[in-house]
Amino acid sequence: MTTFTSCPDPFLMESQFPEVGGFVKGRYCETVGNVSCCLPCPLADWRYADNISKRVDTAGWISVAILPLCIFLLVSYAVLPAKWTHRHYLSICFTLGICCMQKIAFIIPLGTKPEQCYNAITPKDMHDDLSCAFSGSLLLFGGWMAVIWSFIRTIGFHLQVCWEVVLGPKFMWGSLLCGFGIPAIGLTVMLVLTGVSYRFGNICHINIDNGINDYWAPIMAFTAAALVIQAATIAYCMHIYLRSLFDTSASSENNSSGLYSYAASVRTVSARQAYRRVRRVLQLQWRGVTLVLVMLGNVIFFAVVFIKLDRQIQPNATNLKKATPWLICLGTGGSKEKCKTLAKDLGPNEATLLAMVYLLALVGFWNFILFARPSMFAGWVDLWKRTVGRGNQYISADDERYIDSKGFEMLTNHPGKTSEPSYPCDHPVPVAWRAEWGVQVQRKTARSTLGRKRVMFLHHLVSQGPEHRHYHKLVGGTRLQPLHQAMRDNRCRPSSKVA
Repeated sequence: MTTFTSCPDPFLMESQFPEVGGFVKGRYCETVGNVSCCLPCPLADWRYADNISKRVDTAGWISVAILPLCIFLLVSYAVLPAKWTHRHYLSICFTLGICCMQKIAFIIPLGTKPEQCYNAITPKDMHDDLSCAFSGSLLLFGGWMAVIWSFIRTIGFHLQVCWEVVLGPKFMWGSLLCGFGIPAIGLTVMLVLTGVSYRFGNICHINIDNGINDYWAPIMAFTAAALVIQAATIAYCMHIYLRSLFDTSASSENNSSGLYSYAASVRTVSARQAYRRVRRVLQLQWRGVTLVLVMLGNVIFFAVVFIKLDRQIQPNATNLKKATPWLICLGTGGSKEKCKTLAKDLGPNEATLLAMVYLLALVGFWNFILFARPSMFAGWVDLWKRTVGRGNQYISADDERYIDSKGFEMLTNHPGKTSEPSYPCDHPVPVAWRAEWGVQVQRKTARSTLGRKRVMFLHHLVSQGPEHRHYHKLVGGTRLQPLHQAMRDNRCRPSSKVA
């Protein structure tokens, strides 16, 4: 039996390092004779090219470029009215999950520049490095958020299309509870049972031990369920479309007696109504459906790559047999580049690994492309105009006061011009001014109590102008602007008689 007292270069003896500190299970060691020899940390530098860490950091810079787009969406949802953004809690929560997973988790290591190794053979984990704890936790929590909210959106789309269910407050609160509760529970279980550590690059990833059972298996289960439900919904949409075509062609024919078939007519109307309803839902939600499919496809790809990486790098007899030629090449003085070809069966190749990281960083870009609407930019322009216009506009104090204007009259310095009459706003609109203002108000309607209140509200709304919270909703700055201008010119004023 051969006895070894040291390890060949570049291997290091495990006995020279403490058994505590760092992620000890992340060491890549094997016993040779009576000596345990380990590859230096980090392992990825021996398996892949020298610049693998820098190339992985490129994904972080991609995230830096895309983060403003994600922030733009969230700020637009928070500041602009819903008529500009079409915001929905499903879209907002989905965007939050993507910000956690793709953006913050990738950007943190760019600022901290963490050291990946605790010592020469041991990588750091979440207990030894704060950057590792935050980046790994946010990455995995964001993954949970993206998958769960994709699943919830898929269920909501299925209920609306197939079962004609209107999503109300109960569905919203249930979605919020599950959308944040399940990721929080899943992250807690994963951190307690498995944890995260540096495996490749400056971002911490889930460890090998129990990683499949407490993270990848639940993630894949929700992903598979979402895909099945989505496929069933799409199949139903195709069925409705084909049935509407068939019923339309059948309804154009007459029956044997020459009379129009009433049953066919009823079926045609029903099929057409169903098709219009489904088409309307698709028009409203095609962005979310597309993003869900993109996200689920990426999750499947990530899971396959990581599971393959775990299975092919985990120390066991099968993997040791595959790695023996590579280890012998390194131990006999071979260079890393020379021996790299012998390690092709140990984990995914470099191109696949980098593709996974880059696709992960680009999910936020697709989120912006699909959820950002042209109306958002129009909303910001409108907000800017109203803000700047309000700051530069002179507004008389009298315009904001509800006083009786019977004592006021328009004064003029021109002798050839007579002053225009001044009317209280609870007075019926003069016939001569109706065409000028573009307002159709009947005198008999204005005489009644309800009619007077309606006219008063109309005058009050226009007198307030864009500052009124209902102005853009009810007026829209179109037909009633002449009335607004007339009131600004003191031709008609709100009366204090009617509140």
